[in-house]
Amino acid sequence: MKEQKKQINNSENNSNKKEQSSSENNRSSKAKSFDRLPNKKVSKISSSSLTAVIRISGIVGVPEHIENTLYRLRLRRKYVCVVINTNNKSIQGALEKVKFYIAYGEISKETHDKLIKARGKKVDGKLKPFFRLHPPRGGIKSKLQYPKGVLGNNKKDINKLIERML
Repeated sequence: MKEQKKQINNSENNSNKKEQSSSENNRSSKAKSFDRLPNKKVSKISSSSLTAVIRISGIVGVPEHIENTLYRLRLRRKYVCVVINTNNKSIQGALEKVKFYIAYGEISKETHDKLIKARGKKVDGKLKPFFRLHPPRGGIKSKLQYPKGVLGNNKKDINKLIERML
């Protein structure tokens, strides 16, 4: 009698294991089908060029997690510019996180050369990783997103903004 119960329990356990393994296979096949779907969150930053990032907002009223991200991007003061390579996805994510406090876009070679000539400072034989700029001539709409204001991704128009700030 006891042996029959053990055999019945063993057969039930085996059938449960088979069902679980088949359901796991179904899940993995579903996961594979989702891999073929296009990624909806596509970065709008071109990864092959340099990106200029300028802090537009000051320090008052900025949440701490945003302030920490700005600090890691070396944007510690208002109107500081940093030129970075945006191949790294973590940097792209950081820019997306702080886009309401900065202006960024693809910098041209000519503007980059002007920026280094006008504002580049050497310390211990190395160029500082950031540039202190003037407030832009003619003013800016610092509370509005691009194209009405300057916040966010300015694409190629960042060059015009930098030239107004040199």
